[in-house]
Amino acid sequence: MNTHARPLTPLLTVDIIIELSHAPGQILLIERKFPPHGWALPGGFVDVGETVENAAIREAKEETSLDISLVRLLGCYSDPRRDNRGHTVSVVFIARSQGQAIAADDAKLVKLWWPDQLPEMAFDHQKIVNDYLNFTKSGELPLLQF
Repeated sequence: MNTHARPLTPLLTVDIIIELSHAPGQILLIERKFPPHGWALPGGFVDVGETVENAAIREAKEETSLDISLVRLLGCYSDPRRDNRGHTVSVVFIARSQGQAIAADDAKLVKLWWPDQLPEMAFDHQKIVNDYLNFTKSGELPLLQF
């Protein structure tokens, strides 16, 4: 019998930057239906027993109706203040897809945005998008910050 209590840890999430073949250079965001409201990257919580890769594929389908192919890992974002609901850690993927995004599940709307016209975003998603844009220009992944 295990007498050790499980440690209290942050919740695990995924976020996805989806590159659409018919909209190169644009950023796909969802408008959140539930609090915290605002614009965000598609994503959500990882289910127990699920890999982060499968969670990203599932969340993209649930929120945007798109089937995606994961391309690469952009990074892991763990600032304890990134979500005002509590400490979360997000594994962020870059993915590709074709087709039209349609809002579903907890996404109120989906919209493509040009990088120079992005709305204010929820969580730390502006930082994630900035890291992605720097990666697409330089080919270098975000540096770790301590």
